[in-house]
Amino acid sequence: MERTYVMLKPDAVERKLAGLIIQRIEAKGYRIAEIKIMTLTKEVLREHYAHVADKPFYPEMESYMMSGPVWAMIVEGENAVKGMRTLIGATKFEDALSGTIRGDFAGSTTRNVIHGADSPENAEIEIKRFFQVC
Repeated sequence: MERTYVMLKPDAVERKLAGLIIQRIEAKGYRIAEIKIMTLTKEVLREHYAHVADKPFYPEMESYMMSGPVWAMIVEGENAVKGMRTLIGATKFEDALSGTIRGDFAGSTTRNVIHGADSPENAEIEIKRFFQVC
């Protein structure tokens, strides 16, 4: 059993898509082990997006991610990281296939409704960051 970190972004919450997205996750056989609603701080965002914090688009992304609550989740299941990445779809919304969460709901590459960890190692780092578990 593998676990991963998934976050419903502010636009998913604002557009009332959280229930539909969770339904898709559960329909694929994954289990939501923990969930919490939170508002992100600049400090947490800078840490989470450290790999792009120096990019020109970062200030807009930071503002968007602080624009409303997010739903932080620990998702469990067989091959959860890879399976969730497939279900989520490509980061660039124009590359996200129909039938994926981003393909069906993303409005732009920034406002792409959902985040999922990209590796088992990063999943554990992100789970600790957002759930502060050991």
